[in-house]
Amino acid sequence: MKPDRHARTMLPIPDRPPHGLTTYDAKDPATSYPPIEPLMPPDGAPNVLVILLDDVGFGAASAFGGPCATPNAERLAAGGLKYNRFHTTALCAPTRAAMLSGRNHHSVGMGSITETATSAPGNSSLKPNTKAPLAMTLKLNGYSTAQFGKCHEVPVWQSSPMGPFDAWPSGGGGFETFYGFIGGENNQYEPALYNGTTPVEPPATAEEGYHLTEDLADHAVSWVRTQKALMPDKPFFMYFAPGATHAPHHVPSEWSDKYKGAFAGGWDAQREATFARQKELGVIPADAELTPRHDEIPAWDDMSDELKPVLERQMEVYAGFLEHTDHHVGRVIDAIEDLGVLENTIIYYIIGDNGASAEGTVNGAFNEMANFNGMAALETPEFMVSKMDEFGTPSSYNHYAVGWAWAMNSPLQWTKQVASHWGGTRNGTILHWPKGITEQGGVRSQFTHVIDVAPTILEAAGLPEPTMVNGVMQSPMEGTSMLYSFNEPDTPERHELQYFEMFGNRGIYHKGWSAVTKHRTPWVMVGGATVAFDDDVWELYDGSGDFSQARDLSAEQPERLHELQRLWLIEAVKYNVLPLDDRTADRLNPEIAGRPTLIHGSSQLFFAGMGRLSENSVVSIKNKSFSVTAEVDVPEGGAEGVIIAQGGRFGGWSVFVSGGKLKFVYNVLGIHSFETEAETPIPAGNHQVRMEFAYDGGGLAKGGGVTLYYDGEAVGTGRVGATQPMVFSADETTDVGYESGTAVSPDYTPQSSRFTGKIHWVQIDTGDDDHDHLIDPEERLRVAMARQ
Repeated sequence: MKPDRHARTMLPIPDRPPHGLTTYDAKDPATSYPPIEPLMPPDGAPNVLVILLDDVGFGAASAFGGPCATPNAERLAAGGLKYNRFHTTALCAPTRAAMLSGRNHHSVGMGSITETATSAPGNSSLKPNTKAPLAMTLKLNGYSTAQFGKCHEVPVWQSSPMGPFDAWPSGGGGFETFYGFIGGENNQYEPALYNGTTPVEPPATAEEGYHLTEDLADHAVSWVRTQKALMPDKPFFMYFAPGATHAPHHVPSEWSDKYKGAFAGGWDAQREATFARQKELGVIPADAELTPRHDEIPAWDDMSDELKPVLERQMEVYAGFLEHTDHHVGRVIDAIEDLGVLENTIIYYIIGDNGASAEGTVNGAFNEMANFNGMAALETPEFMVSKMDEFGTPSSYNHYAVGWAWAMNSPLQWTKQVASHWGGTRNGTILHWPKGITEQGGVRSQFTHVIDVAPTILEAAGLPEPTMVNGVMQSPMEGTSMLYSFNEPDTPERHELQYFEMFGNRGIYHKGWSAVTKHRTPWVMVGGATVAFDDDVWELYDGSGDFSQARDLSAEQPERLHELQRLWLIEAVKYNVLPLDDRTADRLNPEIAGRPTLIHGSSQLFFAGMGRLSENSVVSIKNKSFSVTAEVDVPEGGAEGVIIAQGGRFGGWSVFVSGGKLKFVYNVLGIHSFETEAETPIPAGNHQVRMEFAYDGGGLAKGGGVTLYYDGEAVGTGRVGATQPMVFSADETTDVGYESGTAVSPDYTPQSSRFTGKIHWVQIDTGDDDHDHLIDPEERLRVAMARQ
């Protein structure tokens, strides 16, 4: 192997002009320059494929003993290694930020998800420029880089079409290609997609068989084929991060129907079956114990007979969703194998960015947004039974019950968000690299963490950690390369110390021992009592003989527990974990959380064609009075279509024209819809149309009266019985003059929603004091700007 000609600790690698004779005439025989060589990593650097699934527990996939068939994960494991003590952060955005940087999640500002960011450094969602992402390091060393799927690391006030794009994958994230979505989750049938930073629509509809995971795999396969066709000598770094299996659990029925009847025994029985299978496979030690169910998680036998068929269907849909996802992961792997480069491709198959999700309430959810708004009670057992056949289909936004999440984390305690216990943070992980791993089908039990991925890839590629990137001195990576364990199954672990924290749930691992405390319950989004942090009860476990944290030794060894508690505090100070913040729903409000907002004041001006605006890009109208005014031109014969819409089928509101008449609809979670219609059509010509909503007040989620106006004259009244207090949607947006995604009103589909007249401007005003039925066109812009 020839020596590397680059000094790679400073990135970009500085250009070094050639020295020597400069001739006057290029035809002079003495004219000579070294050949121009493309930037390449060191010889033999492998291709890299990182696959990161979403919300999959340790005991879900068949590769780790679970009930959901994952034949492609099993295929990779048979030719590589399974890691059974690989850990994440207990939540999606923090895990992703940590993995892509090689640093702890609070170190890169991602103490929780972007939607709950605060001004504290460890929770700001802002990655310091002293911690360059792995993709940037690889790109600046000559790798081709691409990401397909979920990016949940963009600060919410930077998620509008105006950016800035520093935190976007193809902006400052180091990925030359990005096709996917920005945010925590997406409708699998009607997603809000981006190609780079440009919004794009899905290439087909749900009725035509579209599914996001298949689309992502199509793009990944096409990209890797093109990359090897055009740059066969250049290695690639591909990050494949489907939205699956995060809620909504969307999958064609032929996949979920495979599992009919498979979960009739319930979650307690499923947990026992998974535990037995895990021992049979050897993915847990023979002496591992099955941890008991906590009182906060109901027993299957205690669930009502009326609801049990619905609960079964929830799990059937989830199992089909995971198998469907693994199938499309397999297509990407097959494409790499067909290109003849699988031998020298490192594949990380990380089955989950946290433990299985318990955010679906004890009964599960037809629309998971109900719980996020504190309105889960609307989904009664009778309602759930009536919707059972729709679970997994485009008309649902479903999530399974807490008991299934607990079962999918077998044999461990707790679930996603509970960073204290392994049920929240331990994820089955597979490593496949035929050129670098000699053993096939092995199991590795060294403690590892998601921050170890980046240093492992750099070491395998023969690349140093950069000390400077784009002129900024870099802080060291905080992970430990796993390369030492590839061919030494019994070598002692090197990642000996790791803190954990999420919404006050916290723990520490040190040389086999773990001290942990669960502070709050993840499915209690609003209300519920939490004790003071100092009053939390800590537990102590010896991981050398207790794989699942089944035997609490805190009473027997109080001094060791206190030592680990102090060590947690030291690590928390070191990595910006403090101050602890156990608020959840409160932090959705930027004024309470203290993070920046894109829109200030009580008024916002829009123009036709503006769209794909996230909720954080629009003035909030929740729990208050508001008005929407638009200046429109109506052609002879009348107009049709959407003037402005926020949200979609599963919650939102719209001002639109149907049958020539102005209408306002407020859709509560896809469960209740309140519509107000004008008495007469809008006359032809130029007019101001207006909707005023007068909030009842007296708390959150109240209703209010609606009045519609043409040119200042009232033309219709109505009433909204209730409103959504926290959030409309995780993926639907605000659009002006049309509607993307799903439609708020059944009067239109996104394909037929475009306004047929002309929209000059639209303005939203909030507050009880705004009752101007007409806006002076000359004053409109000045007033709107002043209010912002």
